[in-house]
Amino acid sequence: MKTEYLLFNLIIILGPLLYSFDRRVTFVNQWWNVARSVIIPMAVFILWDALVTGRHWWFNPHYTSEIRLLNLPLGEWLFFITVPFACLFVWECLAAYLPDPQLPRAGQISKWLLLAAPAGILVFAAGKEYTGLVLIAMGGVGALDLLLGQSLFARGRTYMFLGTVTLQTLIFNGYLTARPVVLYGESYQLGFRILSIPIEDFFYGFSYLLFCVLLFEFVKASQSANQPVIEGQRA
Repeated sequence: MKTEYLLFNLIIILGPLLYSFDRRVTFVNQWWNVARSVIIPMAVFILWDALVTGRHWWFNPHYTSEIRLLNLPLGEWLFFITVPFACLFVWECLAAYLPDPQLPRAGQISKWLLLAAPAGILVFAAGKEYTGLVLIAMGGVGALDLLLGQSLFARGRTYMFLGTVTLQTLIFNGYLTARPVVLYGESYQLGFRILSIPIEDFFYGFSYLLFCVLLFEFVKASQSANQPVIEGQRA
């Protein structure tokens, strides 16, 4: 069914969309911040996707729309909107319902991630291009965390979030790869899979979603800093 990928996106976003009005999370109030946070990562990753489609991976015409832009089916474009929306909803739910312990020593992970970028360049040059690109992307996450001063990896919520993203990847990406909606050029990756999912897909998702989270937290912090102090609320 050619609309299958479109329906897949609807399933992903439906729950978070409906529960955005939950009084404790009030995610509906963050929709504009989500839009502002997703636009840059979406542009970067769609460009990546468009450049490697037909080489690192391609889309099964039996399950994807014939409407294509930059050689990407409509469902793939929606994927870069529905997935971060759903995952940022999860990020806010974790904040609303669970404690967020501070892990100062883990904050050094951002610096260690910087080493992934040069390693990725070497791996890419060796022919494992998809593997190399995800390593470079993870290095970029570390650099952005340091640049924005978010100390994302020093927050317990980040690891709960990554655990949730891993579970979602096993379910949703597992469906896409097992069906298969997405097929891969095996020579450009390590060839190691968890169920039907290339190991690179997990880190592709981590880098994209952490990119979105970093910008989301930065936007919220900037917004709070720019709010006027109401007389009587000053310390």
